[in-house]
Amino acid sequence: MGGYYFVQAGVYLIEIIFGLYILAVLLRYLLARVRADFYNPCSQVLVKVTNPLIKPLRRFIPGYLGIDWASIILLFSLQGLELILVTLITVGPIPAPMGLFVLSLACLLQVIIYVHMFIIIMQIVISWVNPGTYNPAIVIMQQLSAPLLKPARRLIPPVGGFDWSPMLVLIAMNLMLILMVSPLMDLGRRLSI
Repeated sequence: MGGYYFVQAGVYLIEIIFGLYILAVLLRYLLARVRADFYNPCSQVLVKVTNPLIKPLRRFIPGYLGIDWASIILLFSLQGLELILVTLITVGPIPAPMGLFVLSLACLLQVIIYVHMFIIIMQIVISWVNPGTYNPAIVIMQQLSAPLLKPARRLIPPVGGFDWSPMLVLIAMNLMLILMVSPLMDLGRRLSI
């Protein structure tokens, strides 16, 4: 019975350590995609944290078509390694390669959606509490959410001074979690056997 608690503690530590680093690499990738301010202090922290693994990969895996393939391969590798370690600790056998790939893809999509949902919710709260303030983190959040909110604002313009576009984006993201990520997770689990 005591072993169960150690297993849970091990899984928790693995998920926290890998989750934080995956988040850092993902944010660096997303910031590069939206061409966020590289000299922003938040961007600089992400660069310093992720450079030890991304820089060596970039020597062998160059960017192509404006996509940082080194970051994408690092994200899939880290997510796959996390899934392998958690599976080894909890269940035992390593998942089949195709199942591992699909599960990694589903987990990364889930993280991307959760990051954007968190950013949009934080922007909503900040706009209520202290609108118009400048902070480097707020600038980064605006740059990350702009590609999602601009098309939504074209569909639903502000009404009565209230911007409904974040609500539309949050609904769409929840639908993506239900209709895209969940089926991918199920498929990945079936292929892992």
